[in-house]
Amino acid sequence: MLHHLNTQQTKPERVVIIGSSGFVGQSLVKKLAQHDTPVLCLGRKDLDFTAPKAHQELEKLLKPSDSLIFLAAITPDKGKGIDPLVANIQIASTVSQAIEIAKIKHAVYFSSDAVYPISIPLINEESSACAEDLYGIMHRARELMMLSTGIPTAILRPTLIYGETDTHNSYGPNRLRRSAHKDHSITLFGGGEEKRDHIYVEDVAELARLALFHASTGTLNLATGESISYFDLANQIANIFSFEVDVKLTERKNPLTHRHFDITAIYKAFPEFQFTDRSQALTLCQKEFAEAA
Repeated sequence: MLHHLNTQQTKPERVVIIGSSGFVGQSLVKKLAQHDTPVLCLGRKDLDFTAPKAHQELEKLLKPSDSLIFLAAITPDKGKGIDPLVANIQIASTVSQAIEIAKIKHAVYFSSDAVYPISIPLINEESSACAEDLYGIMHRARELMMLSTGIPTAILRPTLIYGETDTHNSYGPNRLRRSAHKDHSITLFGGGEEKRDHIYVEDVAELARLALFHASTGTLNLATGESISYFDLANQIANIFSFEVDVKLTERKNPLTHRHFDITAIYKAFPEFQFTDRSQALTLCQKEFAEAA
């Protein structure tokens, strides 16, 4: 659950975004610009966050009045195993040491639903964060590192995020939509029976903005609460095209798993928040894709 230090939305004096050039970071920069919020964007080109004394360089850039969003991470599509784990922990060490020294006002850490085991049938904020792989373990460790600083911190745990500028191309709306556009077909794992929750990046950015403006603390899962099978998702994507899209099924090679979320905490934290309709979001993604092409 989240608890708000600001009962009314209050624009931060400045927001420092660590990992601003990434998929979610770009959306957050745009979202904050819409609200006339000063932003300092920091990424690998600005500072080597894995360097031994990088925290000293970062601390010099921070002000006590700052709010900070920590997004930067080596994701599984860019590397798996021990080396990415160590690098990600070093990045978190840099950020957590710097904000503790600078004594900034507030922080938001972007974690992942990977901290939860796939075996939990219905996930909420009280579910046990017992990660089953190195990526999930890494995020849980970084959560604890941020909390250890004593800086008021919101931990956001998003599920699968989609949007046009996503470069991960993981098994989800983006890959399926791009396949439909390019090949006029979508190939699913097995019969596409798995049910997953997918959240639009613009909704993620808005929820993060609300956490910033309320100076929220605690933990919040970012999901829509509406899990959909990949088969139904593929057919929903097929319907946004003017041509016929063939949905192909394959022999199942992996165990069947599902993931569902109870999102009561989102509406308790932000009662007026509304999710973008999935069909509308998919259509917007395809429109942006076609215009860019």
